[in-house]
Amino acid sequence: MCLPHAGGTAGAFRVWTDALPDDVELVAVQYPGRQDRYGEPCVRTMAELADSVARALLPLFDRPVALLGHSMGAALAYEVTLRLETLYRARPRHLFVSGHGSPLIPRDGRDLHLRDDDALVRGVLELGGMDPAVVDDPELLAVLLPSFRADLTLIETYRPAAARPVTVPVTAYVGDADPGVPVAHAAAWEGLTSAEFALRVFPGDHFSLVQGAEIVTDVARVLAAAPRDAS
Repeated sequence: MCLPHAGGTAGAFRVWTDALPDDVELVAVQYPGRQDRYGEPCVRTMAELADSVARALLPLFDRPVALLGHSMGAALAYEVTLRLETLYRARPRHLFVSGHGSPLIPRDGRDLHLRDDDALVRGVLELGGMDPAVVDDPELLAVLLPSFRADLTLIETYRPAAARPVTVPVTAYVGDADPGVPVAHAAAWEGLTSAEFALRVFPGDHFSLVQGAEIVTDVARVLAAAPRDAS
């Protein structure tokens, strides 16, 4: 189960489909307020989105399930895993977190969601989270802005109450040229699992990381080695 970045859609993982082995089925979460869920209100709090995603995943636990989230999706995948374990006694096989430091580390630049539309767009463009062509299409920009603002509100106001480790193995991925996620911050995910932890550093920046072949290959390798009774 893949969870996209702030402002992202399920299509962010489309390139993974052909790269994964035949025995791994890719299912991506489509957040409310975009594409085929455009008519639904966007979600602005981590608790609400994590609750709804955890409930939606329960029917999938008749088979082994692993979670992978990129950027905002990494923090969301962690919170979803906590809920699956503590509320539903559904244990994922593995948690993969990409392009996001441990939620326990304070992050700079948490004010994008408070800026006006123009400043928000400039900030997202600087982070590489929006196609510059979108800015040249006022109608498309108007459609996308609410989901960007909602997601930024969610992740920039997210504060874990305490260090609550999951019981599943965790692999953290980080790009060696990601300006917003130092390797040490990605390594700090080790403190949020009571199981095995691995850190993988690959070439790339914040967004090219999750589109690279290296991360897909590593996910497939880890899943192939995981015990079949881990779910």
